[in-house]
Amino acid sequence: MTQGRTRPSEGEFDLIAVVVATQPAGAARADLHPEQAAILNLCQRPLSVAEVSAHLHLPLGTVRVLLGDLLSAGQILTSGPRSTAQPQRHHLLKAVINGLNAL
Repeated sequence: MTQGRTRPSEGEFDLIAVVVATQPAGAARADLHPEQAAILNLCQRPLSVAEVSAHLHLPLGTVRVLLGDLLSAGQILTSGPRSTAQPQRHHLLKAVINGLNAL
């Protein structure tokens, strides 16, 4: 399935990254593995990487490799969690520290 690979060839796939297929369910290419076709069928609506892994009963690492192949082929689109700007991160960390001190 992954041909021994443990990392995706393209893309970063965080657990909460959202994946969606770029083509209708029946338009999958014939050269895809059955698991990749299953991912495309599942991702007709946006799903997180964790949800894809759970629905297919496949290890997360395997799903990430398969998603990387699909991304390289233009079969899926992904959007990851947004990174926060430094001032907002500092404000959040300070609030967490204050909350912990209050305990």
